[in-house]
Amino acid sequence: QVWLVESGGGLVETGGSLTLSCAASTTHSINYMAWYRQTPGNERELIASITTGEITNYAQSVKGRFTISRDNTNRRVYLQMNSLKPEDTAVYYCYAKIYGGTWGQGTQVTVSS
Repeated sequence: QVWLVESGGGLVETGGSLTLSCAASTTHSINYMAWYRQTPGNERELIASITTGEITNYAQSVKGRFTISRDNTNRRVYLQMNSLKPEDTAVYYCYAKIYGGTWGQGTQVTVSS
């Protein structure tokens, strides 16, 4: 079993920045990792993904503002979020494509207007 532990969420003003971190409790390589977010009453939305080959993809809503990166040695993935907007307010989840798909517990990001 793999655990994903997220950190870095919090409250920030519009235009501010936050960096989310996700640590995986495994020594196995994880090719695909991603960040999702979810707001009440809505489905979880894929916002950024990255492979071990550093191939990244972003949702249009965050492209140019968010940057996903990873540290393969330490099994960590990061999400640098800049120019935050109130509509970025959500619970952010880390995802790893291992053992059928593994999710973190989520971390709240709140952007005040």
